[in-house]
Parts: sequence; C-alpha cells; structure tokens
Amino acid sequence: MKRTLLYTMLACLGLASAGLAQAEITGNVVKVGVLSDMSGPYADLSGPGSVVAAKMAVEDYIKAAGSKLKVEIVSADHQNKPDVGASVVRKWIDSENVDMILDVPTSSVALAVNEIVKDKNKIMLNSTGGTSDLTGKACTPNTVHWTYDTWMLAHGTGSAVVKSGGDSWFFLTADYAFGHALERDTAAVVKASGGKVLGDVKVPLNTQDFSSFLLQAQSSKAKIIGLANAGGDTINSIKQAAEFGIVKGGQKMAGLLVFISDIHGLGLQTAQGLQLTETFYWDLNDSTRAWSKRFAALHGGKMPTMVQAGVYSGLLHYLKAVDALKEDGDGAKVVAKMKELPTDDPLFGKGVIRADGRKVHPAYLFEVKKPAESKGPWDYYKLVQTIPADQAFRPLDQGNCSLVAKK
Repeated sequence: MKRTLLYTMLACLGLASAGLAQAEITGNVVKVGVLSDMSGPYADLSGPGSVVAAKMAVEDYIKAAGSKLKVEIVSADHQNKPDVGASVVRKWIDSENVDMILDVPTSSVALAVNEIVKDKNKIMLNSTGGTSDLTGKACTPNTVHWTYDTWMLAHGTGSAVVKSGGDSWFFLTADYAFGHALERDTAAVVKASGGKVLGDVKVPLNTQDFSSFLLQAQSSKAKIIGLANAGGDTINSIKQAAEFGIVKGGQKMAGLLVFISDIHGLGLQTAQGLQLTETFYWDLNDSTRAWSKRFAALHGGKMPTMVQAGVYSGLLHYLKAVDALKEDGDGAKVVAKMKELPTDDPLFGKGVIRADGRKVHPAYLFEVKKPAESKGPWDYYKLVQTIPADQAFRPLDQGNCSLVAKK
C-alpha cells in the first residue's frame, strides 16, 4: 500500500533563488517515507493516522517558517514483518531517493531498518517502535528515537504499580523484539523495587484467542498480570481477561503500553482504573487540544495517539534541520544538526535530542476514568503524575550506546 502526497509551496516570485537554495537537496525534493502498519494490530495507533500527522507537519512547517522546501511523502505497509519492511526501505532509498524513514511500529522491523539507514547513511526517525535498544546497544548516528521506549514504560507504569502493592508479576509478552524488551525492562524495575516475577508466556503477534495464555497467568496467582504487548493484542487480552473473571478474582492487569485508541476500543466500563504512561494526551493543554481537534477533523473524528503526535513533532524538527543545512542526502550530518538544534513544538514543548539519539521530554502517568467521570467522547484520562524529562528516560550513561563518550 503506497500513497504519495506532494506539497510544493514555492512562491511564484523568487523561484530562481529557491532553486539555488535547494541545490544540495536530493532530487530537489525532500522525500520522506512513512513506514507503518496500515491494516494490522497497530493500524489504529499509527498507520493512516501517522500519514495524516506527517501531512500536517509539512504544511505547518512551511507556513510557519516561510520555507521554500519541496517535500514529498510516500507511505507503505510493512505488515509487521522485518523482511517486508527492509525490502520497502531498500527500494525507497536505492530507487526512489527517500532520505528519511518515519514512524516504524514493531521493534523487529525498526531494528532491521536501523541497520539499513546506517549502512546507506540515511535516517530513521522512529516514533512508534518501542525497544530501548535503539538508543542502547543498537544506537547509530542515523537514528532518532522520538516518542517513548520500553525503559520509559517500565519506569512509569511498572514502578507505579509496584509502589501501590503489585509486587508479584506474571507477563503476557508479545513474542518479538518489542515485547521481549518491555518485559526485560519492566522485570528489572519490579525486582529492583523488591517485587518478584513468577513467570511469563510468549504470545504470537496478532493472536485472537488468549485463553490458554490467560489461564497460565491466572494459575500463577501473581497479583499483577503485566501485558507486554500493544494495540489489538492489548485490547483482546484485556477483553478476554474480563470474560474469564480474572480481575474479579483478585488479580490486576497492568497494560504496559496502552494507547488512547485502545481505551476507545475497550470502552471505559472495561478499561476504567487502568494506569498507563504516555508522553502526549490530546487534552493536556490548550496547544495539544487545538492541534488534536485539527487532526481529528482530518482523521474521521479520531483523536491522535502519542506516536502520531510524535510523527508530527519529529518531522517538524527534521525539516528545521534540513532547512538549516540546505541538504538532506547525508543522514548522519542531518541527525547531528537535529541534535544540535533545541526542539520546540506545540505538542511536546521544549526538549533536546541526546547523543544516543533519544529525544527527551516529560512523560505522564495517567489513570483511565470511570464512565461517570468522563465528560464526553475521548475524555478518558486523569493525570496522576508528571515525570520530568530528566527522569522519564534511561540515563545517558546506562544504555551502553557506542556514541556516548565514556567517563
């Protein structure tokens, strides 16, 4: 699946000078590829909505900056398969002059793309893949990890649940890189906080029947069943756990990566009381509300997830760096400029990109409202705690990233 959106904002006057300014832009066009899950379990949280967010970023940047950049957006469905994603990216780079890959849910796909962009000196700006290894042992000069990661989720939701008494855990883990990393990072937090991990079960991606896995979790007698999954898998596991009476039996579910699209799919009656960590919520402040209402008007009334917001703000910053350099072909050079320039946008506020490629901003611990507390559609969260930017993500010196100077 591929769509192309071309935004040419050159004024009628000054075309000659614009051509000179873009002499080092590959093919005279900044070409961005939105690589996503367009039809599978992560389509609602990223997918077509990420393309909408990318379109908004291009239009807003060119208008606000008065930029003369020409920007083309292509998109494709990687089907949550690393080989499919890798094939698309190689074709984009080798044959279609794509210089930056955006979005990229599914950590196994993200890790594959991470190596390709490094080898070909292009860029991946990852908003949706979760593994913290992208800024750890797998870090490169060509990748920026924007919105969240598994370390952040573990130290947000995981830490909060343990502190509230949930000191024994059993994990239902999506059986690929993201799930493994999320279980690893959360288990470390549980153990460091004095809790115990009683077991885990690996669940294939996009599983429809969770009954056998939930029965294993139920029989473990763990206080907390940690869901190291996302999207449709999270929705199905929570719904089926309710059918099994697991929560009524005294065990609690901890959704370690839960998006507002998941809560919308579950409904407040089922999701009420869930605690979750996100870095963006549409109703957080005036700026997030204004942008989100524009997004919803373009996306069937659906409010944006944090990763769709990350696509928007990440692309804004990328375009800012390209404009400053007047070139887009040398990926490592553009990423270095992105790290040099401070970040600032209406959705995440002010921030920085660290040497390891980690974009740093605050995170928020939310609790899902009870039905009676909601004032209307998409009014789902109440803020429990703000996690400052310098605490929300793994300390720079603890990720074993080769780009970080050793002390």
